[in-house]
Amino acid sequence: MQVNHTLLSFRTIGSAGTPVVLVHDSYGDLDDWGAQLGAFGATHRVLVYSRRYHPPNPPQDDGQVYSPELHAEDLAALLVALGLAPAHVVGSSYGAYTALQLTRDHPQLVRSLVLAEPPIVSLLTGSEEGDAARRAFYTNALDPARAAFARGDSVTGLRYFYDGTAGRGAFDRLPAATRADLLAHSFEMRHEMLAERSAYYPTVSCAELGRITTPVLIVRGERSPRMFQLISDELARCLQSDTTVVIPGAAHPPQAGNFNYFNQVVARFIMTH
Repeated sequence: MQVNHTLLSFRTIGSAGTPVVLVHDSYGDLDDWGAQLGAFGATHRVLVYSRRYHPPNPPQDDGQVYSPELHAEDLAALLVALGLAPAHVVGSSYGAYTALQLTRDHPQLVRSLVLAEPPIVSLLTGSEEGDAARRAFYTNALDPARAAFARGDSVTGLRYFYDGTAGRGAFDRLPAATRADLLAHSFEMRHEMLAERSAYYPTVSCAELGRITTPVLIVRGERSPRMFQLISDELARCLQSDTTVVIPGAAHPPQAGNFNYFNQVVARFIMTH
């Protein structure tokens, strides 16, 4: 569908109940949510889509900066065009960053919000441990990934970024087919990594979060990198929310490591909002 001057691929599943939209992460697309479609589609109308630049959307150099604001405006236009607002919005990693931005800019479109480990690195600067985690992520993942993509080395760029979110050596331990799937996202990952950093990871203050009145569920993986755990703790504090769930045995992203538990807690939250 053509919305906000871009073409977005999407699917809807189910025809009854309140709308639920699932927003994927980096090196992701609308097919990432296979383990959630059956669980939520039986009782809700579920929307999955690929964010701008992500397959199977056509690759385009449109002069836009990859940012939560851009993706939030795309999603707002899509929800309105499909008549699916207000929706329960479930976001994973950068998709959660996007979902949060949508809630801030268009609260009338969001019935409830599920944030699964958004990389809001600005929330890490308030503590010594958090700022050390932020600096390590930049030094070990973002900066070398950006340098690799800038010189046209997509494999190395993806390895640095993937290891930065999933743990050192994680990329090389993936099955060959999975690594090939990640490489299929090289175009959009290059857009991400070469985006101006302040736009790609815009600052979100605790005061701004405190003004959000939309119901929020915060989800993190038990084995996720410390950076995401610290961000989740700050989100809970700033949102003044005690609705935080740790997914047992899961790493980043938490919906992939223990999808049954993730589906149960998210479905329970959605049903009560």
